[in-house]
Amino acid sequence: MIASNRPIDSASVADHYDELDSFYRDIWGEHLHHGLWLHGNETAELAVAQLVKLVADYAQITSGTRVCDIGCGYGATARMLARENGAVVTAVTLSRAQYLYAYKGESMGNPEYLMADWLTAELVPESFDAAVAIESSEHMPDKNEFFLRVFRVLRPGGRLVVCSWLAAERPASWQKNWLLRPICTEGRLPHLMTSAELVATAEKSGLTAASRKDISGQVAPTWSIVILRFLRRLASDQGYRSFLFDPGRRNRVFAATIARIWLAYRTEAMRYGIFEFKKPGR
Repeated sequence: MIASNRPIDSASVADHYDELDSFYRDIWGEHLHHGLWLHGNETAELAVAQLVKLVADYAQITSGTRVCDIGCGYGATARMLARENGAVVTAVTLSRAQYLYAYKGESMGNPEYLMADWLTAELVPESFDAAVAIESSEHMPDKNEFFLRVFRVLRPGGRLVVCSWLAAERPASWQKNWLLRPICTEGRLPHLMTSAELVATAEKSGLTAASRKDISGQVAPTWSIVILRFLRRLASDQGYRSFLFDPGRRNRVFAATIARIWLAYRTEAMRYGIFEFKKPGR
C-alpha cells in the first residue's frame, strides 16, 4: 500500500473537488472517471459510457434494481443507470459543488442525491440490490469502514462493483517517491492499494470476491486526452494561468498531478482494476 505524504481526511477531499470544480467540468465533463477503450478508436464520450455499461453489467443492474452510487461526482453515472437501465438510484457525494450541480438536473427524484460523507452516512440496512464505487474508494481514509458500510446497506446476495486506481504490486523506489506518493498527496488519496490488498480488505468486511480484472491498458488513453485538453485551455484561457500562478490556491498543483498520472500509467507504476463482490445470501 502506498500512503500519502500527509494525512488526508474527508474535508480535504471535498475541498479539492470544490475548488477545482470549474476545471473538472471543463476538462472532464460530467463524468469524473476514466473512459474504457474497447476498440481504440472510440470518442472520449463513448469511452466513458462504455465504462459505466461495464459496471452495470458486472453489478447486474436492470429495471427496478436499487443502486447506491458511492462518490457519484456530478451524477452522470447515476443518471445513466436510471435512464438506460431503469435502476432506482441513490447517489452520494461529499462535495457541495458536485451536489448542487447534480441536484439541479434531478428528475422526479430518480436519482436521489445525498450530500454526505459515506463513512458517516446513515442509510437503511439491506436497502440496496447493488452498490457501485467508480474511482471513489481511493478517497476514503478508512478502507475497512468503506467496505463494512457497503456490506451493511446491501441485501443478502447484493453486489458491489468497484473501479479503482491501484498501485503496482512491486513499484520501483523512484516510482513510489516521484509518482505514486505525490499522486496520493496531490489527488487527495489517503492510500493507493494493490489489487490483492483491495480484495483482502473487502473480504474482511464479509463480502466475497466474485471477479477482478486489470483494465489498465483500456483506460490509460484517458490521460493523453486530459493532458491535451489541459494544454489547450492553458494556452487559450487566462483563468487557467491565473489559477496556476496564484499562491493562494490550495489545489493548483493539479497540473503537475495530471502529468504524473500519465507517466505512472506509461511506466506501469499505476494500475486500474474493476472488482465484483457479493454479499453472501440468496
